Amino acid sequence: MALKATIFKAEIQVADMDRHHYGDYSLTLARHPSETDERMMVRLLGFALFADPALAFGKGLCVDDEPDLWQKDLTGTIERWIDVGQPDDKWIRKACGRAREVVVLAYGRALEVWWNGVRGKLERHDNLRVFELARESTADLARLAERTMRLQFTIQDGHVWVGNSRDTVALEPRRLLGGDWP
Repeated sequence: MALKATIFKAEIQVADMDRHHYGDYSLTLARHPSETDERMMVRLLGFALFADPALAFGKGLCVDDEPDLWQKDLTGTIERWIDVGQPDDKWIRKACGRAREVVVLAYGRALEVWWNGVRGKLERHDNLRVFELARESTADLARLAERTMRLQFTIQDGHVWVGNSRDTVALEPRRLLGGDWP
């Protein structure tokens, strides 16, 4: 018997001083049985970093041709494609052909090995930005995961603070490829 996704509810407040975007969002996240809290929370971070009413979660790990998050215009054209983790370089190149902008929020063990292996294959894509998230920060972020969450995301000068009523996590995405943050 197949395991079902675990549903998480997140009420988030985003104060993005870099983009001058402020908003409250009620989100439902389905965590695939093979997905960790850390990966799910990085997806949620990706939503907050690029928050927009048109931004939506993809079907995730169970669908091969969808990103973790994407934003489409009214015609169905993919404006922004966001993947987290260490995606395959072929997958990223395909995304660059389908979307106006592609963002990878890279994190995890062996990140340097992954990046050294894919960098040369990805550098020619002008619509790609890759950012590194420190392993310690994403592990701290995972500790904020609860089935029902209320989180505040404050973004300023490339720094991100994520907090709830008990704890705050600081992150500083580091650019590996492409334009500056955000």
